[in-house]
Amino acid sequence: MPVEQLSRPQVDTQTTDTLIDRTLSVWDPRSECRFVVARPSEEPELWEAYLEGAVAGYRKYGAEKALEYRRIQDGDSTAIFFVAIESNGSVAAGVRVQGPYISAGQAHAITEWANDPGAPAVRRMIEDRLPFGVVEAKGAWVSGTAARRGELVGALGRFATFSMDLLDVQFMLATAASHVLDTWRTTGGVVADHIAPVPYPDDRYETRLMWWDRSMRRGRAEAMQLAQLLLTASRPTPSAATATGTGGDVVRPMRSVS
Repeated sequence: MPVEQLSRPQVDTQTTDTLIDRTLSVWDPRSECRFVVARPSEEPELWEAYLEGAVAGYRKYGAEKALEYRRIQDGDSTAIFFVAIESNGSVAAGVRVQGPYISAGQAHAITEWANDPGAPAVRRMIEDRLPFGVVEAKGAWVSGTAARRGELVGALGRFATFSMDLLDVQFMLATAASHVLDTWRTTGGVVADHIAPVPYPDDRYETRLMWWDRSMRRGRAEAMQLAQLLLTASRPTPSAATATGTGGDVVRPMRSVS
């Protein structure tokens, strides 16, 4: 994604209006789940369900450190979050989004590459894109007991890309474990191949940097689903709003938040 191809004007992240001023939801036929997107302050019970699922999932892999629960618990660092709700009301998956960023130092990727020779390149990539708007996806997880888990993994990544539209930015970044890169490429993610992976959160993992560009054309199905999402103002059902995360497998490309 060469910087010279970018044309979007400077974004004032302090004043930019966004489309997420209410709770939105849409049915996803592939995963057979209803996806809900909201701000933590607007849906505190649903936010708590997202957190419980994230903690259970990350703990399963001994990766609680990467989640940084105490830092994200109050929701203040989260711009919006997505959850997938199954027909029985359980929260089966979730991901949170941070930004838009004002400086590269706000990105958690800077922390992950802090002691690595690739750190300057990571910072430069983020700084080059800041004028066009940058958000970061973190803390993704999918329940191991979800009825259609394979479809749900892909759907979660696909819905996370909608945050670029909802927050009116051109770019989204995430850090990705090497073994799931192919899954996230299907959602439009491009690996920064010139930046070597880092062992984050520990030596068990190889983490790569990925980018999504809002200006790249989406498929017709995704475009229609986004349109449906934007046209829908919805409150989660009582059972969904109070459901706790079921726990399960962490989708490791999206990690802890700064």
